[in-house]
Amino acid sequence: MKRSKKYLDSLQKFNKEESYELNQALSFLEGFSKAKYDETVELHCHLGVDPRKADQQIRSSLVLPNGSGKSVSVLVIADGQDAEDAKAAGADFVGVEDMVEKIEKENWTGFDVAIATPAMMSKLGRVAKILGPRGLMPNPKVGTVTKDVATAVKEVKGGRIEYRTDKLANLHFIVGKRSFSSDKLQENIMACVSAVLKDKPQSLKGEYVKSMSICSTISPGVKLDVRAVMAQASK
Repeated sequence: MKRSKKYLDSLQKFNKEESYELNQALSFLEGFSKAKYDETVELHCHLGVDPRKADQQIRSSLVLPNGSGKSVSVLVIADGQDAEDAKAAGADFVGVEDMVEKIEKENWTGFDVAIATPAMMSKLGRVAKILGPRGLMPNPKVGTVTKDVATAVKEVKGGRIEYRTDKLANLHFIVGKRSFSSDKLQENIMACVSAVLKDKPQSLKGEYVKSMSICSTISPGVKLDVRAVMAQASK
């Protein structure tokens, strides 16, 4: 794969084979070449779980202490007072039959997060094949099926992110923007690592977190010292 000049320049500023404590890794990230836009910063974790086993699949959500820096578009499937509460909380799209029909007939997915009340989940059954593969189907495990839609909307708008293991047992987190201070990025990363540690499956035998790295949109990944980061998150 051909890499950009900025990527290659950044690669010269650290040893890609070494693992670093979080403060040092963030220092490298701060010194990397920047894009003209505000890049997203990501945390990637490779776990020792077997995603084929139901009890070792990890899927949840958390609210980042400093937000994600991303503008999130929210769809709420609700009616009556729940719909009014969702609108007041800042939902971008609210409805029931009209929204479901738009998804079904137009294959519409012009939103980042979908939230629904428990009573409305049966309405979404006919569009599950559209929303499910895109990770947009509301799910109680991540707080997007709830009776309190107003709080859910506010949390999503304020920086709640979802995460789940992929087929290769990786977790991917958006932890902020390059414009964030190192302190804010560190707080967000620690919140993610703490969540990962709490999610450790009871049935797992052997090593849980095998590797971690951070990167921005156009930068190379910097390996983290897993033991040091986990110890820091456990304090």
